Amino acid sequence: MMNTKITLELESELIVRAKEYAKKNKTSLSGMIENYLSSSEESIDLTPLVKSLSGIIKLDDSDYRKELAYFLSEKHKR
Repeated sequence: MMNTKITLELESELIVRAKEYAKKNKTSLSGMIENYLSSSEESIDLTPLVKSLSGIIKLDDSDYRKELAYFLSEKHKR
């Protein structure tokens, strides 16, 4: 695969911190960005246990919030 240069506009303080982080981790800023972009959720290998647990609980957001609120209120009554 051929590398291509791009230009990004970022806050200068963010660039300074990112370069320091890259140096501490013995990598380049380009390498960090490339690793981040190539490690999407789709490419993560899940263990069989995690795969088996995925999708067990099916609640819409409102049900989840109600259940969580109830759980926390009961927990703090004790």
